[in-house]
Formats: sequence, C-alpha cells, structure tokens
Amino acid sequence: MSSFSDPQAVARYAEGPVRQVPGFSALQQMATLLLAETVPDSGRVLVLGAGGGLELKVFAEAQPGWRFVGVDPSAEMLKLAQATLGPLASRVQFHEGYVDTAPSGPFDGAACLLTLHFLEAGERLRTLTELRRRLKPGASLVVAHHSFPQAAGEKVRWLERYAAFAAASGIPAANARNAIDAIGAKLPVLSPDDDVALLGAAGFDRIELFYAGFTFKGWIVRNPP
Repeated sequence: MSSFSDPQAVARYAEGPVRQVPGFSALQQMATLLLAETVPDSGRVLVLGAGGGLELKVFAEAQPGWRFVGVDPSAEMLKLAQATLGPLASRVQFHEGYVDTAPSGPFDGAACLLTLHFLEAGERLRTLTELRRRLKPGASLVVAHHSFPQAAGEKVRWLERYAAFAAASGIPAANARNAIDAIGAKLPVLSPDDDVALLGAAGFDRIELFYAGFTFKGWIVRNPP
C-alpha cells in the first residue's frame, strides 16, 4: 500500500513537510506571490499533486478571487485536502487522477509542489508537457521538489544534510536516516541542471530559480506567449 493511500499515513501527512522541507511555509508564500504576478484576481489555477490541500489553502486564503482545480491520484489525500480547506473547498474542483485526464483549461497559472521527484525523467517530461498544454500563453508554472547533484559523493553529502535538518526539526534520527535511504534508493531525483533541461524540453521559457533549501529546489517558468 502506498503511503498516500494508507489512512494512518495520510492523517499524519501535514506533520511531514514543515519538518522535512526547509522554509516550507515561506516556499508556499513565495509560490503564491509568484503566481500572482501573472494570475488575475479572478483567475483559475491548476494544482498538480494537490492531495493534503496545504498549498491550496495558502493560495485560497491569499487570493479570495482565485478558483482551483486540484489534481491527485489518491482519493484519501483528496479527502484530506477537502478537510484541510474547510469552507474554502467550495472554490476547488477536485480531480482524482493524473494531469493527462485533468480539465484542459486553459488555466491562468499552475503549481506542482513536492511532486515531480516521484516521476522518472520520461514521465516527468510528459507531465510537464501536459501542464504547459493546459496553460494560457504567458501563464506561469511554479514547481519545487527534491533536486540535488547525483554524483555519488555529492549525493550522499546532500542527503545527510537533509537528514540533519529533519532530525533538528524533531523527526527521530533513525527515521531521518531511513528517509534518506528511501530517497536514495526509490526516488528518481534529478540534478538541478537536468531539471532545468526538462523544463526547457517541455516548452517552458524564462526558467528562474527562486528557492533552494538543502535537497529541494524551486523554479518559476512561463508558457511562451
């Protein structure tokens, strides 16, 4: 069973990012501000990997005129998103599935936070391409996920830093070590250079790094006019 379909794991989901992702709250706030550069006051925003609802809640609270489509393959995580949002959920259309079956838009902006690192390079490129196809010309996409050098020595060093941050944030040291073993063995993480190359190959331009927190990186990109 995936951790995203295990009800107990889902119930604990919100505890994880703030302890594992440096500056998690600031990352969400920055993503909101960056999207607001191009999304109008009454805009529609596509959120891929919306399960849990953490970024949806931040976006919705900051921008009362925005409406959203939240996409996630996990029914349990979408239920958690609805509970997290409370009354704000009325502004969200929840879609259980993947981006290729999501509404075609076109959307004024999109976000994909802490999701793309689960996808192999080929699937990641396809996903980014499908996201771009759903955006209006000139619209922005904000992405953030694990992205760090993949040479053996550098990879170990950055994963150890990730574990040190998690432990310093209150995660038991043994759990933090288990987490980096899982990331190293199971997640198809790319280097920042390869991530940037994939964003360009998907057709985006104006690729700008806006966030770097140990093993995590975030970019804002534009769908060309």
